Amino acid sequence: MFDFVKTRYTRWQRFSRTKSELESLSNRELADLGIMRTDIHRLAREATR
Repeated sequence: MFDFVKTRYTRWQRFSRTKSELESLSNRELADLGIMRTDIHRLAREATR
């Protein structure tokens, strides 16, 4: 049980950090990476799996 909670918390932290970092980029920087601002949530979620 504790391992499950720990894993979920670690994934949430990674998701949150990834999303914050991507959101801090300018539209130009995102475009250079081929990322649209509307894709940030999905990309952060995929990065945690």
